Amino acid sequence: MVPRRIVVMSCFCLVVLASPAWSGQALLVKGMEAQKAGRHEEALKLLNEYVDRYPQVREARYYRALALSGLGRNKEALEDVDKALVNNPGNANFLLAKGNILVALERRPEAILIFTQALQSDPRNAEACKERGECLAQEGQFAEAIADLNRAAGLARRDPWVFNKRGMVWFCQGEYQKAVDDFTTALRLQPDLAISYFFRANIYQHHLGERDKAIADYQAGCRLGSSLCCGELEKMGVKPVASSQ
Repeated sequence: MVPRRIVVMSCFCLVVLASPAWSGQALLVKGMEAQKAGRHEEALKLLNEYVDRYPQVREARYYRALALSGLGRNKEALEDVDKALVNNPGNANFLLAKGNILVALERRPEAILIFTQALQSDPRNAEACKERGECLAQEGQFAEAIADLNRAAGLARRDPWVFNKRGMVWFCQGEYQKAVDDFTTALRLQPDLAISYFFRANIYQHHLGERDKAIADYQAGCRLGSSLCCGELEKMGVKPVASSQ
């Protein structure tokens, strides 16, 4: 005989699972999971249905904005993230998403202001430091960019993109050895980061006169499937190696 308590609990669970609120929550969770997995079309379908039912839920608009941006629909994404921020203007994650969407729309000066707001809300937000640093560099503000990327490097020592981005800023300023050091760190953290091989090889080839090191880096990048690296090998008269992809 099944104890009465278990029967009652089982009935309660069935009622909850069948309720509209739980069904809606499942939509949100599935939409979030699909977005995080990069399945943006699936995420958008699920989150559209959820937002139609519960338009006031900020997190749903945030994740829908990320899905829209992942599909290149950045103007729509910006509308969603703005709505998410209406009653929660200091949410650093929402601000970071807005900044990245503005960057995608090539509205970098506005993005810099938004990343600054994110850092005011969360001074240890490495992503905001990193992204603001790159925006500042794109705007020609190299000293400010290095300051941000130095700060990001202190906060996120295991993030290869911090060092790749800082390497690019050093490269733009003619600080070639510092750039090589940063690209080397990026590759130590993520050995399959083909873009770091390409830029380090470029410095070896054109600025430090180290052809053999350049070839080795271009070959490594080419094996990872980088058409840029393979193209440079062809220009140098070196047979490209087979791609590993």
